[in-house]
Amino acid sequence: MSMLQEFKAFAMRGNVVDMAVGIIIGAAFGKIVSSFVNDVIMPPIGVLLGGVNFRDLAVVIQQASETHAEVVIKYGMFVQTIIDFIIIAFAVFVGVKAMNSMKKKEETKPAAVAEIPEDVKLLTEIRDLLKKP
Repeated sequence: MSMLQEFKAFAMRGNVVDMAVGIIIGAAFGKIVSSFVNDVIMPPIGVLLGGVNFRDLAVVIQQASETHAEVVIKYGMFVQTIIDFIIIAFAVFVGVKAMNSMKKKEETKPAAVAEIPEDVKLLTEIRDLLKKP
């Protein structure tokens, strides 16, 4: 089997395709959460804290000069990234919890009662008739 055929067999397995779809959806979800945090959550928080724009919060370590670029620690962006992470982690937690709950419900469902074959029904009726006085 050639290396190309092996790779094709590997890539077409269900797990790899599912994982690829999950990664693509996860990346898109991450962008949505980032926009939600940057554009919806942080502005009101900034207003509540006295008109602070978190994107601008930074500590300048070294001013820019002719030979060096400005060195800045952007802790405001870091705070936004932490909030992004918390929201994504919570969403994943809720999703996993829901899936585990559905799995548990499937496991606890009573097994379907098998239908009694006709010959067993007939033998049961005969037995019951023989028991009568």
